[in-house]
Amino acid sequence: MIKRYLYIGLGFVCVLFGYIGIVIPGIPTTPFLLLSIWFFSRSSKKIENWLINHRLFGQFISDWKNHRGIKIKSKIYAVALILFTFSLSIYFAFPFSIDIILFIFSIMLSIYIITRPVPPK
Repeated sequence: MIKRYLYIGLGFVCVLFGYIGIVIPGIPTTPFLLLSIWFFSRSSKKIENWLINHRLFGQFISDWKNHRGIKIKSKIYAVALILFTFSLSIYFAFPFSIDIILFIFSIMLSIYIITRPVPPK
């Protein structure tokens, strides 16, 4: 019973971070939403269905859950945002040694997103 409420709480925290990630560059929305759906799937089918049918996040979550895929428009948006935010971080915020790590990570993350399949229409 405690585990169920803990998962529900963590799921809502992840949804909150997902919403924050929409408006604050550099905070990823996608991993938090996928993590929240994982928590809800183990604690509350009602809340899981709410998130799957959400007008903003629902289609994306369904595409990932059912097909492990990302729509082309979402891929373009995600990669552009990754490159933009990582470039800003590299240019303004960190020493050269961390810049190299951020650069490599941004390229690997972009490649991962690009190589995910496109879900059927």
